[in-house]
Amino acid sequence: MRPLAERIHDALPQTQCTRCGYPDCQAYADAIAQGDAAINQCPPGGAEGIARLAALTGHAPQPLDPQFGTEGPRAVAIIDEAWCIGCTLCLDACPTDAIVGINKKMHTVIEPHCTGCELCLPVCPVDCISLEVVTPGRSGWSAWSDAEADAARQRYAAHAARKRLKDAPAPVPATTVTASTDRKRSIVDAALARARATRATHDKP
Repeated sequence: MRPLAERIHDALPQTQCTRCGYPDCQAYADAIAQGDAAINQCPPGGAEGIARLAALTGHAPQPLDPQFGTEGPRAVAIIDEAWCIGCTLCLDACPTDAIVGINKKMHTVIEPHCTGCELCLPVCPVDCISLEVVTPGRSGWSAWSDAEADAARQRYAAHAARKRLKDAPAPVPATTVTASTDRKRSIVDAALARARATRATHDKP
């Protein structure tokens, strides 16, 4: 049987919203499996999500813990083009790369890719991003599907991979390493030559 953490991860909505108190859905799944987190900390999953986690873990279903938020309809981010300054901060914050744009140019949201995570809201310096409800009357898993969760999970994985690549230190070209080594050797050789010359002068009768 697959590890419990993997099965729990599969049962989460993959919004990567961090409202559960963990940096992403995988971290929350790991915490539940290890007994470090409760099964009622995911607002996007709502009551049905808690029932799914209860079935997997054997814990009794319980109401969503209000300190992590409330269950509600799905919303997507909307950017007010008239106010957007193209700072790109929301691009970095979006876990599924649902926002597109370039520096100092207006950005826009690709609605099907937006999970409604709200992570773009606090980073916008001009408050030009708002949320628009797209599933009125439906919340939790009735406002989200397994197919949408799978797509969000794949987009998040791609986003995380690009971020790791971006944050990785740039490799030093071999030519640079060789040149630096040669320079150090030249300095050492010159210093040794001066020392020998000075010693030879002192040794003369």
